[in-house]
Amino acid sequence: MGTELDHRPPDGGNPHRSATVDWEAALAQHERWLRAVIYARVKEPHAVDEVMQEVALSAVRQKAPLQDPTKVAPWLYRLAVLNALMYRRKLGRRRKWLKRYGEERRNHPPAEPNPLDWLLAAERDEILHAALRALPPKDAEMLLLKYGQDWSYQEIADHLGISFSAVQTRLHRARRRLREELHRISQTGLADEASGQGRVVDDPC
Repeated sequence: MGTELDHRPPDGGNPHRSATVDWEAALAQHERWLRAVIYARVKEPHAVDEVMQEVALSAVRQKAPLQDPTKVAPWLYRLAVLNALMYRRKLGRRRKWLKRYGEERRNHPPAEPNPLDWLLAAERDEILHAALRALPPKDAEMLLLKYGQDWSYQEIADHLGISFSAVQTRLHRARRRLREELHRISQTGLADEASGQGRVVDDPC
């Protein structure tokens, strides 16, 4: 999944030149926030490892090795988004997946901690989990990077390859949508979320 495509780096490196990027070190350095980006898009804890593995394979097997180390983060971000999108396409409709996933969570609780534990810390709130899952991927991604990784606006812009003003706009929108989702859940309760009847916002990109 994803490894057969030609993921050319943004600077179009020469395939006959030796890569100057130590990918093992680069992947280790960026793994934590890349996992947050992937989780924000696939919203399935056990899928993060699978997608992250595809990102790593795509990075080391690239046909045109990246020559500029300063472009590693934005390129890995785009690679993570692409592989997460490909994974989601295999799952079919989001509503059907959420219903099945909710049933699996109730019948077979995961043995490993939820990846959001580091974000929620002392306030592991089930309502917040449900609200984050209902947000569009880009909104959840912004919140995870800002408050989970404790990144500045500029750090987010640098890693995602977007402008500072775009980060401001997206974070403002993400916080507003999170407040709206929390209010909606507080009015309807979590029963609808668990049964797969809750509102789901689909934003694949």
